[in-house]
Amino acid sequence: MSRVRLLFSEAWASIRMNLSTTFAATMTVLIGMCLLGLFIALGTWVLSWSNHIQKELQVHVYFTTDATRQQENAVATRLRADKRVKQITFKSKARALAQMKREYPKMFQAGQLPSNPLPDSYIVAPEKAAFTPLIGKSVRGAGWAGVKSVGWGSATAKRVLTIAKVISLVFLIAVVLLVVASTLLIANTIRLSIFARRREVEVMKLVGATNWFIRGPFMLEGLVCGLVGSALAVILLVLGKAIALPSILPHIGGGGSSNSDVHALSFTLNAIALLAAGLLLGAAGSGLTLRRFLKI
Repeated sequence: MSRVRLLFSEAWASIRMNLSTTFAATMTVLIGMCLLGLFIALGTWVLSWSNHIQKELQVHVYFTTDATRQQENAVATRLRADKRVKQITFKSKARALAQMKREYPKMFQAGQLPSNPLPDSYIVAPEKAAFTPLIGKSVRGAGWAGVKSVGWGSATAKRVLTIAKVISLVFLIAVVLLVVASTLLIANTIRLSIFARRREVEVMKLVGATNWFIRGPFMLEGLVCGLVGSALAVILLVLGKAIALPSILPHIGGGGSSNSDVHALSFTLNAIALLAAGLLLGAAGSGLTLRRFLKI
């Protein structure tokens, strides 16, 4: 216990001797972890929204008005045989007309139509969003009897898939940059501590102190910087969640039932991830600096 107490006292002495650099490193970790927490929350929410949009990508197979039931069943059989197809749903012309009446009631104010101009159709849900254009092109090129046209919102599908890839890439790059910046700043703080205490290190080596005993205070200093900075970042995020989030959610559809499956990573997991990241950054920054600048 006396060795542990001495280890912590040496670490605290090192922090007090380099209070300004320690404070700067802690604030940098605070800013980095706060931004990292925001990126995690926003990034996971946007990725969830992207997945929600991708689930709505479908292929619509429209039949001619004189298509027979046998032709429609034959198309259904071929679609079910395609491994890229997850599910198909039949939409009759009567159901399509009823849906149009509900969505566009003003079009029917003048009276009933003499006949139903809408065709029967199949709504095809792909196994993956990337399969949407592939299924659409294969059905269009097959020339099946009774099929009039095929639609899958090719421009929308391409745009959504591109946005999903860009979001994932930007999220990854931002996280990597923040982690690297925080690690380098902690490493710089430990390096300044080593230079400030180089005489004490030489004395400790002369009296027979072990290598780990000499490294211990510097390791603890890095861990304290990382842990305190990440803990302060969690506190700021708690305040932001309690104050700012309730006024933001209504503007991004957070309270809508239609987007109930769109959500960010839970705050508890986010906070645990930030605390773990802070400790890892402190350990990594200390380890890199000690290996390079502390020759014992």
